[in-house]
Amino acid sequence: MSFFKKLFSSEKKETLDKGLEQSKTSFFSKLTKAVAGKTKVDDEVLDNLEEILISSDVGVNTTLKIITRIEKHVSENKYLGTGELNEILRNEIASLLSETNSGEATEFVIPTTTKPYVLMVVGVNGVGKTTTIGKLAHQFKKQGYNVVLGAADTFRAAAIDQLQVWADRVGVPLVKQQMGSDPASVAFDTLQSAVSQNTDIVIIDTAGRLHNKVNLMNELTKVKRVMQKVVGEAPHDVLLVLDGSTGQNAFEQAKQFTAATEVTTLAVTKLDGTAKGGVVIGISDQFQIPVKYIGVGEGIEDLQVFNKYEFVDSFFK
Repeated sequence: MSFFKKLFSSEKKETLDKGLEQSKTSFFSKLTKAVAGKTKVDDEVLDNLEEILISSDVGVNTTLKIITRIEKHVSENKYLGTGELNEILRNEIASLLSETNSGEATEFVIPTTTKPYVLMVVGVNGVGKTTTIGKLAHQFKKQGYNVVLGAADTFRAAAIDQLQVWADRVGVPLVKQQMGSDPASVAFDTLQSAVSQNTDIVIIDTAGRLHNKVNLMNELTKVKRVMQKVVGEAPHDVLLVLDGSTGQNAFEQAKQFTAATEVTTLAVTKLDGTAKGGVVIGISDQFQIPVKYIGVGEGIEDLQVFNKYEFVDSFFK
């Protein structure tokens, strides 16, 4: 069964196609070599495919899951041709992503029943965390939402300054304190300000450190506990930002952060200019956390809502 019954045609889809170009080119050049001279999918082709998926940063466990599914096709059809492999692979990856990413959203929306909607953003320094926050604020504002940012990464003056630059650029208010202030205090002030101004969305930046998992866990737990004094269910979403260009290192960051706090969604950045786009498939599958946003360029519009069908369509186009 094919998951691809509709055609995608939009400026965003063109950006996605371009952003995944290196990943796609690298993957299919390897796949072409793997099936060269072959007319049917045999053990050698499957072994080569396994190696290709792993080297494309899909991850070992997810790769084995995909290979097992394709082996089932082979056992059901002894003469499965190599020409059919692309379509089968494409559908199996889409099916795998469907197990975690149930939605087909294409716009930046939030539940209308929750106000303010509180989004806490976590991730190590350098992954594009602050940039992602700025781009999210821009997209939400475009949708007509009122947005306020909270600079709770108080351990680096540069983090506060960078978030201020984005707040000014997007045209949204920023709540901040001095460097070294208590992050929970900043979060508390941000939510109080948001409630008093009837704000739709609050985005809280948090410290990008993983030097000590216990300290990180305690710090994030405190931030959440203090926010809940103002908004009972806060945060409504804990978004982990990962740098897709780092491949397997992104897996390790996801492992550390999911152990330290309850991550509910993922944003995978810097997918343009890298051949490691397969990391999106592996991380989504292994951690059973939906990918909500992907970054496919440096422009303010180049953060996209992740749509599994569009992603796989671009990857296999």
